[in-house]
Amino acid sequence: MKNLNRVPTLFLVSVLLAATATAQQDTANRRPDVAMTLGGVVACDSPAASLVGRDVLQQGGNAVDGAIATAFAMAVTWPEAGNIGGGGFMMVAPTDGDVVCVDYREKAPLAANNNTFVNQQSRHDSRMVGVPGTVRGLALAHEKFGKLPWAELVRPAIKLARDGFVVDDALAGSINYVIASAKSKKSNLYDELIRVYAHPKGRNWLPGDVLVLPDLAETLERIANDGARGFYRGKTAQLLVGYMNNSKGLIVSQDLSEYKAVIRPAIQSEFRGYQVFGAPLPSSGGTTIALTLNILEELGFADDDSSKTAWTPQQLHMIAEATRWAFRERAEHLGDADFVEVPKFLTSKEHAKKIAGKIALKVASSSKEIAGSIELSEGPYESPQTTHFSVIDEEGMAVSNTYTLEAAWGAQVIAPGTGFVLNNEMGDFNWYPGYTNLKGRIGTPPNLVEPGKRMLSSMSPTIVKSNGKVKLVTGTPGGRTIINSTCGILLQRLALGRSLEQAVSANRYHHQWLPDELRLEAFEVTQFGDSNSQQGTVEALREMGHKVRTVGAQGSVHCIEVDLDSGVRKGVSDFRRGGRVQVTR
Repeated sequence: MKNLNRVPTLFLVSVLLAATATAQQDTANRRPDVAMTLGGVVACDSPAASLVGRDVLQQGGNAVDGAIATAFAMAVTWPEAGNIGGGGFMMVAPTDGDVVCVDYREKAPLAANNNTFVNQQSRHDSRMVGVPGTVRGLALAHEKFGKLPWAELVRPAIKLARDGFVVDDALAGSINYVIASAKSKKSNLYDELIRVYAHPKGRNWLPGDVLVLPDLAETLERIANDGARGFYRGKTAQLLVGYMNNSKGLIVSQDLSEYKAVIRPAIQSEFRGYQVFGAPLPSSGGTTIALTLNILEELGFADDDSSKTAWTPQQLHMIAEATRWAFRERAEHLGDADFVEVPKFLTSKEHAKKIAGKIALKVASSSKEIAGSIELSEGPYESPQTTHFSVIDEEGMAVSNTYTLEAAWGAQVIAPGTGFVLNNEMGDFNWYPGYTNLKGRIGTPPNLVEPGKRMLSSMSPTIVKSNGKVKLVTGTPGGRTIINSTCGILLQRLALGRSLEQAVSANRYHHQWLPDELRLEAFEVTQFGDSNSQQGTVEALREMGHKVRTVGAQGSVHCIEVDLDSGVRKGVSDFRRGGRVQVTR
């Protein structure tokens, strides 16, 4: 079956440059990219990478093969977040067997401790780099689930890096931003980033230019030939460790050689008759989403008729209260479960019922007043760029993968000769032991820095099943907003019964525990017959006592939905970063 339907999309300049009033206005009129098929689907931020994944599926690869090839390709074509210098989580739903998560989150170097970052000033620094996990994680996924030879999955990325690929609007804006940022710092820490990514003619990158990355091609070649050893040992490891020594970074050879990815059981919860599978710790996504959905179900979310609007003020009020509590629980309890004991009751229906009983249905509560045992400080103590892709193969195996460098372009540093950008994931730990303030600085024990510990993450790759069959695959980038953006898709689709296109297009919200504010995407949704007034919604929420702030584009959701009656798969890619869907057959 050929594409049943494809909605053209316009590319959106990187979210780093898109938070202007004009961009917000344009966003309201854009539509997601949509494609339907009875075959395989790949949905991601990078059009070139989605083609690579599609081709692997057409060559007989399964969903994990497609995901691995897509991930390596995005390390070339979407360098602000696609990576081999970072880490993430891959949710895998085999055609038979349990849904599991390949945890390849970065780890703290052995030289790090609770107080390493108390006086850290810059997040763009080699000290900020956690031990990368991506290559080891992709290799483990291939070992357990892959079908095609490993080298065949890396070769397309090598070709893109060595021969070059066409730069689109989103990538041009992203590179121009990071080069300007690196130059403004006037430090030799960023010399290699500038050398690798600055335009050879000294001008800004433009759509249609061709980007060639020869050093990255050589690094990928070593990975293709030697597997994970080609990254964690040998020349690549030597170049990385040498750079760390010269720039006062923390990673040593032992950190690389001892790094391991882990396969963990998924976090499973029930919502409206669906089985929702999320990423386990050290991702907080699965636990926090499960708790949020449980609270909302107890509150009777979506029992009103709301088919003509993306969100009603009452729905957003319930969501804000549920997420306020869920993020509060996240702060008190969640961290790397290999290091801390996490209460099992967090995802229980009974715990959600207790919390729901404390929520007023018409009046906003106070984040400060629900702090409980967490001590808050009001005095001073002297970006969230990730990427997600979803894949399903013809046989029905599904993958939901989120991986990241943390901030856009991570630490904005490259070890000379390697060609890949390094993460700044150490910023996801709690830096200040015992210090939590009203602005959102968290200092609770579970996520303090320890040697070899994985930092807490908000990444939320999610797979939904209905009666044991894959129904929905979804996820998004966006730092702590990831949890709310992903949860919003689930609520729109599973509770409100809106189409996947409507769910992806709906303006997004974010409320965590601290700071105590509700953020709403500033644009008004005008497509699909939505008729809500953004101004009216904001006024109604403020009357309830919410502190509301409007923001620019949030996240970049990539979803696949299966019609369980016909078997048709629908891929939907977000317009917020110019995502693209590719299908087989």
